[in-house]
Amino acid sequence: MAVGGRQEVGPGAPRGNGGRRGLPGVGLIKGLGVTLKHMLQRSITQEYPDEKPNLPPRTRGVIALKEENCTVCWKCSRECPDWCIYIESHKETHPPASGGRARSVKVLDRFAIDYALCMYCGICVEVCPFDALFWAPDFEYAEYDIVEMTHEKQRLEEWTYRVLPPPPLEVGAEPVETPEETPVMTGGGEAVASRPPSAAETPLAGAQPPPQMAPPRAEPGPPTPEPKPAAASAEPTPAAAPPPRPAAAGEHVEPDQETFDRVLAEELAKGTDRRVAEGRAKAAGVRAARKKAGG
Repeated sequence: MAVGGRQEVGPGAPRGNGGRRGLPGVGLIKGLGVTLKHMLQRSITQEYPDEKPNLPPRTRGVIALKEENCTVCWKCSRECPDWCIYIESHKETHPPASGGRARSVKVLDRFAIDYALCMYCGICVEVCPFDALFWAPDFEYAEYDIVEMTHEKQRLEEWTYRVLPPPPLEVGAEPVETPEETPVMTGGGEAVASRPPSAAETPLAGAQPPPQMAPPRAEPGPPTPEPKPAAASAEPTPAAAPPPRPAAAGEHVEPDQETFDRVLAEELAKGTDRRVAEGRAKAAGVRAARKKAGG
């Protein structure tokens, strides 16, 4: 307070709010009220890793590879914006099963994804024309070494056992049924299936039908000679059975049961998760079966 041009300060100076003082502890009570309010609310924090998150089925966790569907078309690696997909292959010529020309197929040697570079855009899964890549919701595959973030095809195939089934179709998304073909009897007594006319075949309203052309007159030709009796032909010799060929990389091969059981027991003894152990055992069984088929 200014008295005679001087500012009065000190313990005895009057207060600016009319001399009133607040009750002691009001601020503490307000703070405890806010704390109590949040204590009574429901917690939205999940105690990870003790509590696993409930992820949606379309979560982009890790990309799984189904090797038997891959045809080495290179579309996924060409469309990848990060160039983190590595593919190596070679060509093999297989003899025909029953006559014809030999068939040349591509055999997948290496398929790897570097998850240290991947940005999980999902373009490779979308552009794959043979359904060889899928999304799995797993995300716990961190490594201490960045080199281990490159997953080879054996590990990518193990993720296929974690892929969730596709969601059901939405209401009204069922395929439209096409009208069934009605059999029509022809003059020769044969039944021919008739179909509804297409838009191109349906005549427009008011259009004139095309004029009918008169059939051309048949010219008399030379007399037809009488057929000669066919000579009795010798019985054909049975053709030799073609040799068995090795299974191609894209064909489905049943895993070797002995190898499957042995690898599964070894992985379970190491403490590996059962789904992952089954994936590794199946991959080992398929390789053993292909090796036996190839001789």
